[in-house]
Amino acid sequence: MFDNFFKNKKILLTGHTGFKGSWLTAWLLKLGAEVCGFALEPNTNPSMFNILKLENKIKHNIGDIRNSLEIEKVVDEFQPEIVFHLAAQPLVRVSYEEPKLTYETNVIGTLNLFEAVRKVESVKTIINVTTDKCYENKEWVWGYREDEPMGGYDPYSSSKGCVELLSSSYRRSFFEKRNINLSTARAGNVIGGGDWAKDRLIPDVVRALSKNQEIKIRNPRAIRPWQHVLEPLYGYLLLAKKTYENNQFVGAWNFGPYDSDILTVEEVVKLTIKKWGKGSYNEEKNIEEPHEAMMLKLDISKARYYLKWEPTYNSTQAIEKTIEWYKDYFESTSDMFEYTQKQIEEFENEIEVKKWKKI
Repeated sequence: MFDNFFKNKKILLTGHTGFKGSWLTAWLLKLGAEVCGFALEPNTNPSMFNILKLENKIKHNIGDIRNSLEIEKVVDEFQPEIVFHLAAQPLVRVSYEEPKLTYETNVIGTLNLFEAVRKVESVKTIINVTTDKCYENKEWVWGYREDEPMGGYDPYSSSKGCVELLSSSYRRSFFEKRNINLSTARAGNVIGGGDWAKDRLIPDVVRALSKNQEIKIRNPRAIRPWQHVLEPLYGYLLLAKKTYENNQFVGAWNFGPYDSDILTVEEVVKLTIKKWGKGSYNEEKNIEEPHEAMMLKLDISKARYYLKWEPTYNSTQAIEKTIEWYKDYFESTSDMFEYTQKQIEEFENEIEVKKWKKI
């Protein structure tokens, strides 16, 4: 996988203590990379980062991306070749409660990282992870393409639209002249084992199922581009390799599921209950909720054509793999780092099988 490209590469990963960051850390370790993490302490208990005992497997730095001196110190001391920027305040509902924190973390935090990178000579590639919510969402049936307008109704979505504009400016104003290849990656609602965040569908469902409680759902007819967490991570890794080797791949990229795998919240809950083996749900009605988009889709034509990236798991497989991880966590004494590596290997094997089928 990746032709041993990541072996011994020095990689800085911000947000490594989060859900996606922990999965990406585990995958980079499997690929033989030297990983340095920078993030806040995990904000959930349990957390995937602690479950996998990743602190002892990498250069682990606790810090706040809003503090420019902290991130500058880590970048200067580690001298990374590749940067994956995942540190963020990632929740829509929290952004309504903490809008200032959201903008400071997502926009100013990214600015601080970019400024830190400008002060060293080692960095060749930056993958800045934003979100599918960065687009001006008209809630139509078509998927958004990479060149469509940025926007965002809620503070989280707006902040990520700002990050896209910031990235575009820094790419053209500073990084192109230094041959630093900065790309942004936009993915949808990711699912997978090890997510314990509040106000996210799968963690909320798993918490209820594990306690034999009824599942409460909001917006059952809301449509989201659900995908297993390894899908966009594969895109980020592939993009890092491509841009490191060839600056023609620099830019913005969508990584989402096929249209056939875009499901309503209610459909996801039903599939999850089926895989778990039991459970029930009920819609929370007449609750005053902040605005959340009802429909959002991505057009992935660019990634499919130029990167040869495409979804590996369909929605049913993604949910199955997710619930298998949680059930193993709750019901067995497995080493969850080894189990996670096993799921990564299964995913890699599936990619290779699909490649061979096309030959």
